[in-house]
Amino acid sequence: MPIFENARATGDATWFKVNDNLVYECHDGYENGDGRTSGSIQCGTDGWSDTPTCREKECGVPNIEPNVIAEPRKDKYKVGDVLKFSCRRRLKIVGTDSVQCYHFGWSPSPPTCKGEVRACGPRPSLLNGEAKNAPREEYAHGEVVEYVCSPRFLMKGSNRIQCVDGEWTDLPLCVEEDSTCDTVPEVTNGYAVSSAPPYRHGESVEFNCTETFAMSGRRSATCVRGVWTRPPQCVAVTELVKCKLPRSILNVAYLSHKITYDLNMNVRYSCKGQSKQKNSICINGRWDPEITCTEVPRCPPPPQIPRARNMTTTVNYQDGDKISILCEENALMQGGEEIVCKNGAWQSVPRCVEKRPCSQPPHIEHGTVNISRSSEERNGTSEPRPYAHGTKLSYLCEDGFRLSEEDGVTCNMGKWSSPPQCVGLPCGPPPLIPNGFVPNQFSSYKYGQVAEYSCSRGFEMEGPASIQCLGGKWSHPPNCTKTDCSTPPSFDKVIYVGEWKSSYNSREKVYYRCEQYYQMEGPDTIQCLKGRWIGRPTCRDTSCTNPPTVENANILHKRDRYPHGNTVRYECIDSLQLFGDVEVTCLNGTWTEPPQCKESTGKCGPPPPIDNGDITTFPQPVYPPGSSVEYQCQSLYELRGNKKVTCTNGQWSKPPKCLDVCVISEAEMEAHKIQLRWAYDRKYYSRTEDTVEFACKDGYRKISPEHAFRVTCREGKMEYPTCG
Repeated sequence: MPIFENARATGDATWFKVNDNLVYECHDGYENGDGRTSGSIQCGTDGWSDTPTCREKECGVPNIEPNVIAEPRKDKYKVGDVLKFSCRRRLKIVGTDSVQCYHFGWSPSPPTCKGEVRACGPRPSLLNGEAKNAPREEYAHGEVVEYVCSPRFLMKGSNRIQCVDGEWTDLPLCVEEDSTCDTVPEVTNGYAVSSAPPYRHGESVEFNCTETFAMSGRRSATCVRGVWTRPPQCVAVTELVKCKLPRSILNVAYLSHKITYDLNMNVRYSCKGQSKQKNSICINGRWDPEITCTEVPRCPPPPQIPRARNMTTTVNYQDGDKISILCEENALMQGGEEIVCKNGAWQSVPRCVEKRPCSQPPHIEHGTVNISRSSEERNGTSEPRPYAHGTKLSYLCEDGFRLSEEDGVTCNMGKWSSPPQCVGLPCGPPPLIPNGFVPNQFSSYKYGQVAEYSCSRGFEMEGPASIQCLGGKWSHPPNCTKTDCSTPPSFDKVIYVGEWKSSYNSREKVYYRCEQYYQMEGPDTIQCLKGRWIGRPTCRDTSCTNPPTVENANILHKRDRYPHGNTVRYECIDSLQLFGDVEVTCLNGTWTEPPQCKESTGKCGPPPPIDNGDITTFPQPVYPPGSSVEYQCQSLYELRGNKKVTCTNGQWSKPPKCLDVCVISEAEMEAHKIQLRWAYDRKYYSRTEDTVEFACKDGYRKISPEHAFRVTCREGKMEYPTCG
């Protein structure tokens, strides 16, 4: 930001990009070089284009009527200059006889001159105040009436009004002063006659001195806006100093001819050429006020400050006089509240600056502004309402939070003060939960602090283990649920596989199989999870009855019921040939397509080859209808199916399969930490559908489920269980 001279930025921005403009405005009573009260500068690559500088305004020659004489005459006047007026012969001045140049111009307004002037009627009464002099029915033009405010009230404006051509100038205001004085000032070797604090503005306390001491100065002290005036002094009688009349002062005419004066004695005197008498009191060797006839210039009537309460008057004031200023309700005072008459001009003139409203108050986390409504209807739409200068707002915190400080925010010239914070309340010990606990818990936790639960043995955590302190309340704690399960349930047509136990660990599985003629649908396991068995195995009837009837054929080894996968073989009669598969298979309760028995018409080529097997006879290139051959498997392979195939209608019936054996590997058993269960069992080769039982090696425990240690060889493959 640039350095401002008697100016200020109009916005709140603190950072600017190249080519951005900053708009500024001059302080009251100041203007820039162009004679305007505002301007702008631009941000460039090498800095700001100019320095925002405002200079104090000057006053030009005021508009003066022809019969008014002004002294001294200049083209321009500086702030503080005084212009005095007089009228041409036989004319009387109406208004002030002097004005002063201020930063806002001349004040008060210049006078006029008239040949005849009117008198004024009775003086006006002052609310919460009174006039010093006795009332009269008529006052001549130019006469002055002085007022004082009642105790507890402070005067704002000129304490004197003047009759000006039949009209009184403006009365001052007596404003109630809230400040009080508490402790009565102490006087060394003296005491207060009575003490009943607090004292309101304007109230006084009198003092006495103890024996052998005499009072110097006024006997009382007065409470003025919360501060006591100077109390008297108690001086030892032996140390009292008398006063002498000063003979070196010129133009003094004493009305008494004593040479010395004792303490508190009064002397009256007048200055040569003046009829008004003056008084001075002897205060332990000095005169108060000082005896002098040096002419001190008087001040013109006090100024009418812009945006200040009206206090128009035409009365001049003596050096040292003070007047209290009161700004209008929509203005804020900058500077002291009193102006002082010094060396013929008013000093310490304050400014009444227009109060700037604030926009919406600042937002705080976990809190809201405590107001009845934050917007008002304007022109049919809801818009945020501005807040006047001096507005105070408080905040409310959400449940579980409290304000860091009781003070809210205050609007000060368009800006809010810093808001408080909503601080989270602490929490007590974490809540108790069944079958769970918090290790190393504390009696108190700060907002946001975390506590972590553990479950007792045999129980498992359900939900997050940690809870958090959220403003005097804890977040929802977890549950500790039982993890072990009791005996597994029974299901229709389902058989449990393995050994029964009274208790099962969480996540442990048990296996089921179906009764004869039934087949499992879906998973064949259920699992223990958090004390409950999850899953439901289902067995569906997949058996078949009454194989399909084939004309001119007999069913071999017929039964009432056939399990899924079983086959039925047909045999033709009367030398008929069988067309199709010689067998039908029961598949999920339904028979496959049956063959037909008809007269054969075709020959067959060589029988089809099979893996790991061959026919028992030397192959021929052509076989007549009805011919049969047999198959055999290589060593260690098992024949599955009908070893005999027949040539029927030019096609061979379905050949058998040679199933591989399972080889039990020592290396696999070592890797899975298992061994053959039975010591006498040293069979390292198993045929399909053979069962082998394993056990853990010494020092190891089962990892795979119980049923997995009983393994069935299926077409050369088996699944090894694991121990660890």
